[in-house]
Amino acid sequence: MALHLYDTYERTLRRFEPIDAAQVGLYCCGPTVYDHAHIGNLRSYLFEDLLRRTLEFNGHRVRHVMNITDVGHLVSDADEGEDKMEKGSRRTGQSAWDIAKRFTRAFRDDLAALQIHEPTVWCRATDHIAEQIAFVADLEAAGYTYRTDDGIYFDTSRQPDYGWLARLERSGIRAGARVELGDKRSPTDFALWKFSPRDSQRQMEWDSPWGRGFPGWHIECSAMSEKYLGAWFDIHCGGEDHIGVHHSNEIAQTQARHGTRLANFWMHGAFLQTGDAKMSKSSGEFLRLQTLVDRGFEPLAYRYLCLTAHYRSPLSFDWQALTAAQTGLERLRDAYAADDSAGDADVSGKVDVDALAAFRDALDADLNAPRALAVVWRVARSATEPGVKRATLDAFDAVLGLDIAHSARSARRAPHGARADSPPPEVLELAQQRAQARKEKRWHDADALRGEIATLGFDIEDTADGALFRRRFDKAAT
Repeated sequence: MALHLYDTYERTLRRFEPIDAAQVGLYCCGPTVYDHAHIGNLRSYLFEDLLRRTLEFNGHRVRHVMNITDVGHLVSDADEGEDKMEKGSRRTGQSAWDIAKRFTRAFRDDLAALQIHEPTVWCRATDHIAEQIAFVADLEAAGYTYRTDDGIYFDTSRQPDYGWLARLERSGIRAGARVELGDKRSPTDFALWKFSPRDSQRQMEWDSPWGRGFPGWHIECSAMSEKYLGAWFDIHCGGEDHIGVHHSNEIAQTQARHGTRLANFWMHGAFLQTGDAKMSKSSGEFLRLQTLVDRGFEPLAYRYLCLTAHYRSPLSFDWQALTAAQTGLERLRDAYAADDSAGDADVSGKVDVDALAAFRDALDADLNAPRALAVVWRVARSATEPGVKRATLDAFDAVLGLDIAHSARSARRAPHGARADSPPPEVLELAQQRAQARKEKRWHDADALRGEIATLGFDIEDTADGALFRRRFDKAAT
């Protein structure tokens, strides 16, 4: 079975064949670094990591590009309000540049904790102002722009098929939209270059042929994806919330400049939901990866949870589901660790060919991770020849990214009562002192010792079987 992926543009499953056999071009919309990523954001990056790993599993070399939006993303997708970076600066008291560095670092730490491969190319919007200005200038020369009091706008009336990605009904938008037009000619027109406010000075602004200001959000992705992948590449990814505005506008810009829809495949991940609502930062209340860690869960338990649902299906998050995912991950590690034939020359490197084919078929059917996990568990629970089980699970894990081999090795070294990440001797010594303090009901001392253990990178939980240690992932919360 060949790899088939769902293309949002065509609204159908299509066989994937790379434009260039030597390399697959993959562009993923990155974060706007004015705050921490929430776990709903991270679900999108987990889907994209599975896509990349599946492409590589199928023998493709992938050039993976991801942007960092550190300017130009306004608080409203309708080009209203202030820049999110300026808003973040005001909230924290730090400069917009420092905010960008801080939350870029935090985002990369989140990716590392989730075993998400970093892209081949990181590209920051503020490093590519010249490319964005050149892009807008070409659109102006082609007659696709007009000027208002607050910026240079793209004229969507020039494109009869504008919004096809989202199947927009522009006549309906004109008739009933709650979009404030201002000086825009149409609600669907969007900013390419915004002028700096006359009554205040921005931290991030540049000179341009149209006046001092800053680029719009959408132009950065069109300009940077073109620079690193060309004006026609294989796959463009993002969350489903990008379909109606951001990605529709990216396509419009590139059609106007080059006559392409930018990417051969447009792929989108579904929302993470809590109750009946999607995860969002707009309310100021959202769950970070560190929130899960503070509740005693590993980051990879969240990765496992996301694999239990298809990337195009909404996933409901609750603590019970995450607990089940943590348990499933630990049992998978146990199944791996139970095979003690590592290094046996007679079986080393052998895999269950039929199981591997079934696993590949599942992923080639538009990244059907739940079906692939079912194959994994069939092998984990089987009485497969010693060594073959381990080698097959290794092959699976190269795509799933759950790091089961490393965790299992750590677990085999751990003393009774410890988990996959075995604590060092100094932590065990403090744990023994704490146990004695608890026995003597010196609760204040016990709490202080728990704090010392935490500073060394471990949480401790008291169970009927003894102390349970969990490595802290504080780097995810930089």
